[in-house]
Amino acid sequence: MDRKALIESRLSEAFNPFHLEVVDESSNHDVPEGAQSHFKVTLVSADLDGLSLVQRHRRINQLLADQFAEGLHALALHTYTPEEWFEKGGQAPDSPPCLGGGKAG
Repeated sequence: MDRKALIESRLSEAFNPFHLEVVDESSNHDVPEGAQSHFKVTLVSADLDGLSLVQRHRRINQLLADQFAEGLHALALHTYTPEEWFEKGGQAPDSPPCLGGGKAG
């Protein structure tokens, strides 16, 4: 299973998401082709209700700890309850351009 599919599977099992989007943004960074090292995750789940932003991110990072040990470098996490998602207009912010390496935009 590729890393994107693995992330989607684990988050789906753990959070029963209302909306889940996992985007491989590795090509925006100065990494080898196919590195699968940088991802943007948008997770909308009622299971996040009552959790602080730090608690949400910690839970996700714990679920993916083995992937960080195996080359996952960065996760841009956008985590919302369904109510927060609707307040945001149903859209996560765009990722900023990479500031390191030779592919900065």
